[in-house]
Amino acid sequence: MAGTATEAAQAAAHHAGGVDLTAIVVLLAAAVVAVPLFRRVGLGSVLGYLAAGLAIGPYGLGFFHDAQSIIHVAELGVVLFLFVIGLEMQPSRLWSMRGEIFGLGLLQVGLAIAALIWVGILLGYPVAASFVAGTGFVLTSTAIVMQMLDERGQMAQPKGRRIIAILLLEDLAIVPLLAAVAFLAPGGADATLMDRLQSVGIGLAAIVALVLAGRYLLDPMFRLLARFGAREVMTAAALLVVLGAAVLMQAGGLSMAMGAFLAGVLLSESTFRHQLEADVEPFRGLLLGLFFLGVGMALDLNIIAANWVVIVISVPAFMILKMAVIYGVARLTKADRAEALERTVLMAQGGEFAFVLYASATQFGILTPEWNANLTAIIIISMVLTPLMVIVHDRLAPKPVPSMDGVDAVDGLSGRVLLIGFGRFGQIVSQPLLARGHSLSIIDTDPGSIRMAEEFGFKVYYGDGARLDILHAAGAANASLIVVAASGRDTISHIVELARHEFPLVPVLARAVSRQHAQELLQHGAAYQIRETYESAMVMGREALLQMGEDPEVVEEVIATVRAQDAERMVLEQAGGIDASKALIHGNIGQAGAGH
Repeated sequence: MAGTATEAAQAAAHHAGGVDLTAIVVLLAAAVVAVPLFRRVGLGSVLGYLAAGLAIGPYGLGFFHDAQSIIHVAELGVVLFLFVIGLEMQPSRLWSMRGEIFGLGLLQVGLAIAALIWVGILLGYPVAASFVAGTGFVLTSTAIVMQMLDERGQMAQPKGRRIIAILLLEDLAIVPLLAAVAFLAPGGADATLMDRLQSVGIGLAAIVALVLAGRYLLDPMFRLLARFGAREVMTAAALLVVLGAAVLMQAGGLSMAMGAFLAGVLLSESTFRHQLEADVEPFRGLLLGLFFLGVGMALDLNIIAANWVVIVISVPAFMILKMAVIYGVARLTKADRAEALERTVLMAQGGEFAFVLYASATQFGILTPEWNANLTAIIIISMVLTPLMVIVHDRLAPKPVPSMDGVDAVDGLSGRVLLIGFGRFGQIVSQPLLARGHSLSIIDTDPGSIRMAEEFGFKVYYGDGARLDILHAAGAANASLIVVAASGRDTISHIVELARHEFPLVPVLARAVSRQHAQELLQHGAAYQIRETYESAMVMGREALLQMGEDPEVVEEVIATVRAQDAERMVLEQAGGIDASKALIHGNIGQAGAGH
């Protein structure tokens, strides 16, 4: 019923020559409602998009009936995503990854294909169809994995880089796989050698054309546009480069995503790299979300109901076999158990390129339309299951235990100053103390930082300052001063409260991460608290006045006045007589409006 009403509205809008905004409003509303809700309960944005797509699709409220058309448009989100990744991959860095791309990637793809083709064969399907079905599932979802790596902050980490290398190889593999589909088709073996060489030549020519354009045309073009064009023209040029590269690669028989990635790599050393990334980012995020919405809509519940036995067998069979291969390859290539397990869970699903492969195989007669529909449903279900598996992994997997090699535990320290935390803040605090010859007992909870500090001549001991036994072992009772330079608001507050309660005669200086945190530390009895943002901002404000030509004596007087006003506000806030945010506004808005 809802679908009929929507179609009628669309027809009326089209007849009137207008633009129907109903579909856009529904898509945006579904994303705005579902994604924050799913992230709030810890299920992640990808699962939120998929659930929203299912809710508004043919088997939900029925606002949309052609999910494939939405997916085709939204695939541009994957294209733009790979362009942004390419911008982060300078050619030298990409060259350094060649072993991971063509070694690790080829090993995983090859073994996974060999393992997964047996699922179809054992279920009684022809060898060619089983090969295509298994091969399609080998191609991991670039969109899902990249999004999760981004949300987990692992893009730039070595383990994230290895996953990206495998994904790049899979994107490259789509070309020979499509050629294999043409070869396996009835009569496909009759294609001449010249036809095959011509296809390879066209692909290589497209790559060469893109490399030459990137090397000699793109940077001069952006330099010219920056000089004479408006901001929106730069944005249009960025999209032109991405989509133009994608179309060129597609015309050469390669994947659009690979074209966008190569364009990003070619522009990675351009002076306009950051501008391009900022211009493309909003489109990338929106279209990628639209892609996940489309995938959710494409989940055909009728097909699942009609073929539930095959699907119930195939989904776990494909996923378990693929996970076994991924884990085995990871361990074989010296990845530790935690990284191997995380990679296995992240890459367990089939991907969006499988849709392309299955559609081509159906066109060539290798797959029937019913088999294609079943396989598409299997891929989508695996995509839906992946975020859930990641959540289970994060909650149940044992947390990695840091190596304690070369790290000494706290025992009988006797420095005059006990410094808790030796990150960037603690390192700076230690320098004037050491310069004046004061002895320091330094403790930290990060073995890696401790080993790194030792390389620079600092002796740091392993110990958690939030534990009373550690404070005693670190000599807190006999110290002249305790400096709390740890990270994390709650951790700092707990250490200050514990130290003031157990060692009331020892003054405590503490790092405050905010104004409210400074008030909390004063309540816990800190002798003095240093607001890191406030102090650095005051230094910048002082330097700004000097750069504006103010007399140094006047500058010092102004800074002293501002500090006095802030101290007065802190006292009032402690007494509960004034709100912190209002204090900041009312205390300074008069000066802000009194310009020359």
